[in-house]
Amino acid sequence: MTGPKFALALAAGLLTLFSAPRCFAQDYPTHAVRIIVPFGAGGPADVAARLIGNVLQESFGQPFVIENRTGAGGVIGTLEAAKSQADGYTLLMMSNTQTANESLLTPAQRKYDLMRDLAPIAPVNYSDLVIVVHPSVPAKSLSEFIALAKSQPGKLNYASSGQGTPYHMAGELFKAMADIDVVHVPYRNSGEARSGVIGGQVQMMIDAVPAMAPNVTENQVRALATTGKQRSAVLPNVPTAGEAGVPGYEATIWLGLMAPAGTPKPVIDKLNAAVTALVKRPDIVKLWTEQGAVPMAMTPNEFETFLRSDIVKWADVVKKFDKS
Repeated sequence: MTGPKFALALAAGLLTLFSAPRCFAQDYPTHAVRIIVPFGAGGPADVAARLIGNVLQESFGQPFVIENRTGAGGVIGTLEAAKSQADGYTLLMMSNTQTANESLLTPAQRKYDLMRDLAPIAPVNYSDLVIVVHPSVPAKSLSEFIALAKSQPGKLNYASSGQGTPYHMAGELFKAMADIDVVHVPYRNSGEARSGVIGGQVQMMIDAVPAMAPNVTENQVRALATTGKQRSAVLPNVPTAGEAGVPGYEATIWLGLMAPAGTPKPVIDKLNAAVTALVKRPDIVKLWTEQGAVPMAMTPNEFETFLRSDIVKWADVVKKFDKS
């Protein structure tokens, strides 16, 4: 084929090629989408993913199925998401566990690179943490717990949901800043870690306020401090760590969504718009506020900048507690 007919065919082919992603995004999704949660059922990431999945299912008319793929401090589920087809039908609910693991674990241990193998979609929310102890611990305040730990170096322990999770990183940062020696006891997920401190198998845990607040209210654990800049509206009678004797100590858990690298940008943008609308809904804002969570909204590019900054932040923290 030559001449005008060839030029016309070529133009039509190019038009089809360049318009395909946009048409795909307009139709997306046409079948079920899975959200991989690399953490245990009942934790903040799992709870948020199920809420988001339900709302997106209503918005898009297709199922959003939650799959808990736990293990190795979030690595197993994250790796599965990173290796999945980049078509928008596999998403990852992630947290600062993933940004911490970039420096806490070697590339050989992770077998993925967060910012190379996954694409940012949108943040979801963040929560302050709360430092709690089992009621049998003879410490009524954070300063008393620090004094107790210093009098018994290596004898007390604290629970986390695994290596590299926000609870582990918050615990190691607390140890370094308070200059104490307490032993890290990693569990497979946050629910098991929570049960460990409630049952008295471990003395202390730093947990998300939304998850642990009911146990504080029911006197199953004693709250010593929260980890934000200001007191939690959910636990207003509990001082911040700064007020309670560790100036400058702050720690949070935040959540976000990513997709396999190479997922079409129009699909990323469509998901970002849907999640952003979701986190701004008055009923969801009210629900999260009552639970102690704060909605977050960013564009994909803004979220990418946030992620890269958080990776640097946790690299500095890892260096700090490695030297302690």
